[in-house]
Amino acid sequence: MERTLIKDTLAKVGEKVLLKGWVAARRDHGKLLFLDVKDFTGIIQVVVANALVSENIGDWFVLEIEGTVKERPEKLRNPKLLTGSMEIEAERVTVINKADTPPIPLEGDGYEIGEELRLQYRYLDLRRDRLITRLKTRAQLMEIVRHFFQRHGFTEIETPQLTKSTPEGARDFLVPSRLEPGTFYALPQSPQQYKQLLMLSTIERYFQFPRCFRDEDLRGDRMLEFTQLDVEMAFTFQEEVLHLTEQLVIEATELLGKRIQEKPFPRMTFADSMARYGNDKPDLRKDKTDPDLMAYVWITDFPMFEEKDDGSLGATHHPFTAIEEGKRGTASSATPREEILSLKAQQYDLALNGFEVFGGSIREHNPANVMKTFEILGYSKERIERDFGHLLKAFSYGVPPHGGIASGFDRWLQALTGERSIREVVPFPTSGSGKTAVMDSPSAVEEEQLEPLGIRVANSKSESRNPKQNRNPNVQNPK
Repeated sequence: MERTLIKDTLAKVGEKVLLKGWVAARRDHGKLLFLDVKDFTGIIQVVVANALVSENIGDWFVLEIEGTVKERPEKLRNPKLLTGSMEIEAERVTVINKADTPPIPLEGDGYEIGEELRLQYRYLDLRRDRLITRLKTRAQLMEIVRHFFQRHGFTEIETPQLTKSTPEGARDFLVPSRLEPGTFYALPQSPQQYKQLLMLSTIERYFQFPRCFRDEDLRGDRMLEFTQLDVEMAFTFQEEVLHLTEQLVIEATELLGKRIQEKPFPRMTFADSMARYGNDKPDLRKDKTDPDLMAYVWITDFPMFEEKDDGSLGATHHPFTAIEEGKRGTASSATPREEILSLKAQQYDLALNGFEVFGGSIREHNPANVMKTFEILGYSKERIERDFGHLLKAFSYGVPPHGGIASGFDRWLQALTGERSIREVVPFPTSGSGKTAVMDSPSAVEEEQLEPLGIRVANSKSESRNPKQNRNPNVQNPK
């Protein structure tokens, strides 16, 4: 007999079915055993005569059940379940696999359990209906985004995970090269340079969901590894990017059953947002008790440059951002600092309920103007050539005007679902302490893995976790 999914039992009253799933709960009433059996489509009650089973059946046992679908008496129906008006009268029960008692309770939302413990057993934690719903919503949102961009002539293109270390605002995760000892790849903080190169390649309209990596301090809406939505267009301008993004966001938000407070989205300059709210991602909800209310707002007119703690200048967004129209290419390293700090960038962010969920800019496509920006930032010609020579060389072969936008996809989903932590919408996230869910990572590795890379470990913590390393004469002992 072919397996029947639990959701499909609704159309099979009076028929025999074969179910396969887990015991989510059990109630022993003497001669009868009532089991809540779960698969990925739902839960249904199964009534088993104890005479049918030769061993005790515990929670989360994996079962195969053959039986007949029957309607439940009116007074015994469960309106909270899709299948609450019916049950399975078991005729055969087979235990496929037993299950130990879970180390964490799986009832309820799980918020009361420590995050580190939940993530250690994430494969069990994901059995919660709340988290299963989040993962399904995540897949649904990706599907909506893909269909939107495909309808608008965009091509989904993957960019490399092993790339070059360049200054992008956060620490890089480095990957040593075995073939060229002493050199390193970097995991991408974003596909920024690749998507700009694709515009040069006449692709014109690109999008993807890249994995990005940033070795930075963690918090409730930030992880070491995350998913981004990246979009880039050739021959575009700021208003076109904002309009297209707003169309996408409205469509996606409403298809997920959420209400948008104001359409079109209100706009606010960076200066006004800072003056009125003290930040550049204000929460404009009129009713903050309504979890389905989404208040989007565009923030524009960011400063092009900012003064860092050490007194040097930095790019507010990134060095390839275009300066406001009418002033592109007018500033240089000789321009007074006050004038440089007054320059606005063609940069824009979209905030939602206090989260920055999208951010982007029009890019500077004139190589001479890009060089001026780097010089203002204090880069030497040697460093410019070392870090960005490949991109500037590409720009000499006919780069079109271009611009784009990106979303921290996990953070957008967090804001849409009202979750308190970004980790609630990610299948296997890194924890707040940087641990990889389920795996004991980061971890020490064997010396045999390090030798071909020309790497010596001088960290006492790593050595204590892997005593074998201490026997390697090439490994430095801690002072």
